[in-house]
Amino acid sequence: MAKAPYIEEGRLRHLFKVAAISGESPLRNVALLTTVYGTGMMLTEIARLPVRAYLNRDGSIRVKSCVDARIAYNGKERPVYWSNAKVTNAIDAYVTYRAAHRQGSTPTATAYRGLDPDGPLFLTGDGAPYKLIERRTNCGTPSYSCDSLSQHFRKLHLQAGIEGASAMSGRRTFAVRLANNGYDLRHINELLGHETLTATKRLIDANPVRLGAIVAKVI
Repeated sequence: MAKAPYIEEGRLRHLFKVAAISGESPLRNVALLTTVYGTGMMLTEIARLPVRAYLNRDGSIRVKSCVDARIAYNGKERPVYWSNAKVTNAIDAYVTYRAAHRQGSTPTATAYRGLDPDGPLFLTGDGAPYKLIERRTNCGTPSYSCDSLSQHFRKLHLQAGIEGASAMSGRRTFAVRLANNGYDLRHINELLGHETLTATKRLIDANPVRLGAIVAKVI
């Protein structure tokens, strides 16, 4: 299976700018994009990520949190860090919008900025949770997908003129950029939640930016 395309810095900035001024729920769209590109999470994880995984009870941001085993794509807990300002600024703008429009609010208005801590952090344009579809593998093991969110990500990329990209482009771009910045494969593997280092290496291999740099110096 072909890898999802890696998105270079300039195109990524363009993607965020277009999402901020286009379509339905631009605040949510930018928050979704920055979360995928800034954490490498899978769509099914983002669809089920609860408010309490991002916010503390007093409304402050949790610097270190986790993708709980109950929502992790492979059923294993792993860390997630809300330490990137671009990501947290985008999510905060969306959370403020949600609270103002009472999307998923709770009577305990002083906690979690008025949002239900167990409710999903991200909602559809109508303010409803994203629906997951359960499928069974040949071995009978359940697997899940969020087709509506997957289609939405493809649409966000297309409206920015980026063809063939998907939410998996965010996961791959996250991994490649960490590798380019010199981070250890084991640390990248831990953030992605892969079972093996081989899986992480396969995602990073054939980095188009690195290959382009090689060709640029050939003569």
